[in-house]
Amino acid sequence: MPKYLLIMRGTDESNAAMMADIDQMMAATHQVIEEMVKAGVLLAAEGLDDPGQGVVVDFSGESPVVTDGPYGETRELFGGFFLVDVSSKQEAVEWAKRVPAARGSKIEVRRVPGSDEVPRVDA
Repeated sequence: MPKYLLIMRGTDESNAAMMADIDQMMAATHQVIEEMVKAGVLLAAEGLDDPGQGVVVDFSGESPVVTDGPYGETRELFGGFFLVDVSSKQEAVEWAKRVPAARGSKIEVRRVPGSDEVPRVDA
């Protein structure tokens, strides 16, 4: 079955709203995780740390440049992900709809290509 990554994206406002009700949000998230496990579709799920603790490795110059913090010019930040093994993009979207999220949040659904789909370079 194809794998899909459900990428949780939030803004400062939606992240603040989520944190204001974090106990209820976490309980609802754990319920969805249990449902994914029972359905046999969950491969992995993780939340990410505070974006201010991250760094960016920028390859736009001659050599990589490391800067503190998240993406300076973006309004949305990745907050976590679910990796699911489902039969179709539509099934991945249906699982994404069930993930609890604060108003203003988004979940990006991206297919993960199989190893047989990655271009090979002959050595």
